[in-house]
Amino acid sequence: MSRTNIWLWSAAGVIYAFLYVPLVIVVLYSFNDSKLNAEWVGFTLSWYKTLFQNTEMLTAARNSLIIALSASFSATLLGTMAGLAIHRYKLKVLPILVFTPVAMPEILLGVSLLLFFLQVLNLTLGMVSIIIAHTTFCIGFVAIIVRARLQGMDESIFEAARDLGASPWQTFRLVTLPLIMPAVVAGALMSFTLSIDDFVITFFTKGVGEPILPIHIYTMIKVAVTPEVNAISTLLMLLTLVMIIIAARLESHASSSANATSRETG
Repeated sequence: MSRTNIWLWSAAGVIYAFLYVPLVIVVLYSFNDSKLNAEWVGFTLSWYKTLFQNTEMLTAARNSLIIALSASFSATLLGTMAGLAIHRYKLKVLPILVFTPVAMPEILLGVSLLLFFLQVLNLTLGMVSIIIAHTTFCIGFVAIIVRARLQGMDESIFEAARDLGASPWQTFRLVTLPLIMPAVVAGALMSFTLSIDDFVITFFTKGVGEPILPIHIYTMIKVAVTPEVNAISTLLMLLTLVMIIIAARLESHASSSANATSRETG
């Protein structure tokens, strides 16, 4: 191995250590048989048992799941329609309208949604306002994934379906939707992941009411980083990691299928 490669691998190792060592420490100390995070005493699963007996934590987790499922469903439906429209009609203003919430700072989006809900809609902040807010910023991510999937497909597939007498609805239901389904599912999983651990926008649109998991964890951390916080953080990281892996595999499968279909039709 050359000296240049050694330096590159060393730099990469330092960067990855900086990113992942804190996460590993959180996971390890969730199994620490001590109330303090100062030193390792021994292995235990008691903090996970305590966590699942905490009714307020379970309520917060249930509310976050309801919000994530509702927001991901709405964002997937609207984002898929937006992705199809952007690909089909080539309107320059449409991508700007759909993708702007993705690039916008979360604090700015949260403040603007807060003012919109209170001063324009006169809406009481709660679960509904959080679901609408999460749907708003998740639509762009779904549209990006669906649009990328459509750009990798051969247009002659749809032309062949229309030449065989299929109506626009039949072409969409029998040809387009099955082909873009991996991207749609990947977008749904990405939306779920983004929604369930979002803090900034949730903080501005939550109001006073039912506990939400990211806000509840923040409240616990203000007192101390207890092993119980480490345990819920570990479970949240595990859930996020599984969702990201499934979404990445589906996206990879979608790209491979698009290339194979293009070769067959070409």
